[in-house]
Amino acid sequence: MDLHIVPGVTAREVAEAHVLDVKIQDHYLCKAITYWLDEDKGCVFCLIEAPDKESVRQMHEKAHGLIPNEIIQVETSAVKAFLGRIQDPENVIRQPETNLKVFTDPAFRIILVTKTMDARLLQHSLGKERTHELLLLYSTIIREQSRNYSGREVYSREDGFVISFSSQTAAMECALAIRKNLLSAAGQLGLRISLHAGVPVDKGDAIFGSTIRFAQFLCAFSRAGQIIMSSVVRNLFKDNDWSLAVGQDNTRWLATAEENFLETLLDTLGLHWQNAEFDVPDFCRMMSVSKSQLYRKCIAITGMAPNMLLREYRLLRSLELLRNDETNISQTTFDTGFSSPSYFTKCFQKRFGISPLAYLKTRP
Repeated sequence: MDLHIVPGVTAREVAEAHVLDVKIQDHYLCKAITYWLDEDKGCVFCLIEAPDKESVRQMHEKAHGLIPNEIIQVETSAVKAFLGRIQDPENVIRQPETNLKVFTDPAFRIILVTKTMDARLLQHSLGKERTHELLLLYSTIIREQSRNYSGREVYSREDGFVISFSSQTAAMECALAIRKNLLSAAGQLGLRISLHAGVPVDKGDAIFGSTIRFAQFLCAFSRAGQIIMSSVVRNLFKDNDWSLAVGQDNTRWLATAEENFLETLLDTLGLHWQNAEFDVPDFCRMMSVSKSQLYRKCIAITGMAPNMLLREYRLLRSLELLRNDETNISQTTFDTGFSSPSYFTKCFQKRFGISPLAYLKTRP
């Protein structure tokens, strides 16, 4: 899938360009399948079967000269899960004078992410039987409410879901319904819900990659039972629609400045969390802020000081690594930026109430 940023582009112009691609696609061993257009943002996303990225560039350049700004590799199953189709929209009528199929279909989506406590930690805390009951209830309610509000389940694992919506109102209503139906179990589950929005091709190398990454980050550093949404989602609501969330307990939305800070923070963590030498002064230098500014903003937005935030990020990533049966504690220690296995074990035990070794031996 590729992204073209073309300010002022019209649906007719995109339809014409698509026809030009189709005419020469065989020469480049490509197949121009379909596209999505957001006229307001001047963004076009093309879905193409191709042997490599260069073939896509060459086809577009020869056909109409519009070279993609970005190209990523995607699975058609993921495209359908996020966007609802992998062919042209149904019921599009060709224009009689040109035989063109002219349509607008934005690819912008609201992404709902849910997260519970890690399943092995739940089992350590509550026992295997109760953990199984809670996770079954959790997955049943998530899927039921997703269907009720026309969400598309993109993927899931035992402790987390990613769901795609074309409507911010439906996404918000679904989040509220999930929390309401899981209210009695939310505390034990450590349930967190976040809402963010974006387009399929962005800074990441996976479809909706950076949008999901940020939504998962919001989940990880929010409070249990909380719904947290980005400023991007908040700004989609009209004033009369916003009453849906106003007055709801334990619902939080980010200001634009907070979101910008968190995005920079996440990018910095993503680049340096595995470096054991990386510390708060490096944080400040990379983010171009003073130590006092970094401390104040981290506390205000996440409730954690920068050094605690870095350690928490590393510990959460260690859970992901330890779920891989082929890993070990020593390797995980150094892969997560801890200076020694003994220090990693001490931090892990203090944070999760279980040693890394016991965690490894726990099977949900």
